[in-house]
Amino acid sequence: MSLAPRAVLVHRTTEYEDLVARHGTHGQAAFFLSSRGRDVEEIAERHRRTRRALAEVTSAIPLTWRQSQVERADLDRFLFAPEDVVVVVGQDGLVANVAKYLTGQPVVGIDTDPGRNPGVLVRHRPADAAALLPSALASATGVSELTMVEAVADDTQRLLALNEIYLGAAGHQTARYRLGLDDDGGVVEAQASSGVLVGTGTGATGWIRSVWQERGGGPRLPTPTEERLVWCVREAWPSPATGTSYVAGELTGGSRLTLTVESERIVAFGDGIESDAVELTWGQTVRVGVCGQRLRLVG
Repeated sequence: MSLAPRAVLVHRTTEYEDLVARHGTHGQAAFFLSSRGRDVEEIAERHRRTRRALAEVTSAIPLTWRQSQVERADLDRFLFAPEDVVVVVGQDGLVANVAKYLTGQPVVGIDTDPGRNPGVLVRHRPADAAALLPSALASATGVSELTMVEAVADDTQRLLALNEIYLGAAGHQTARYRLGLDDDGGVVEAQASSGVLVGTGTGATGWIRSVWQERGGGPRLPTPTEERLVWCVREAWPSPATGTSYVAGELTGGSRLTLTVESERIVAFGDGIESDAVELTWGQTVRVGVCGQRLRLVG
């Protein structure tokens, strides 16, 4: 017998909750902020809006469905099931945080703070949940299939991301490696830089775009659903032993960017989450390209 759908509400602790946890009480948090020219009430009101949104979405879950909640810090320990409908209640970045843990489940993004969030991924308001949730599993529902990026190391470590993957030294200091493309006849270049970024169309509004703009453009940035990535080397350093010929490009289909480590330690992490990094050392190789998995975003 098939299980009833389960709504999984993904959220994160608010800035207000973090402040009270750090300082002990509302009053102490208020004093701390006032000494720095900020008003605790502004932060408390955003907290209340977030909690109201979470309560409104929870009340909109169909009575025949199961439900669960997971905080962002616990995502790596939460087991998502095929019958889940994932409801992200918060900021755009929270959708990116959950994307790599999914395997095709539909995602509904609920914006808790319209006007403050860009709303690129959290496209809906809490009041929309009552209509969105029952239709999320219907095949006719409008779903955007967003391209993701993956990095696979030669020791089988694998990393997925919705926005971008960074490869470089921890702390963004100088990393040494050899860079090449699978379909470029085996040509590689020794480089020293502050890292390599490989980004998707979804990430083209963030970190990868800033690097792209600094170098005065390059390959056209992809759209979120386009099966194409762009990559950029950050601050490549020319020297007798290192070059700057491979500093930007694009990856389509099965093409892969290959990086071989030539230093003690290089990390790869996705969507800015440095705490969840793949670690690589001397001689290891990692290949980065379009991921076969997509994020299915409703609406």
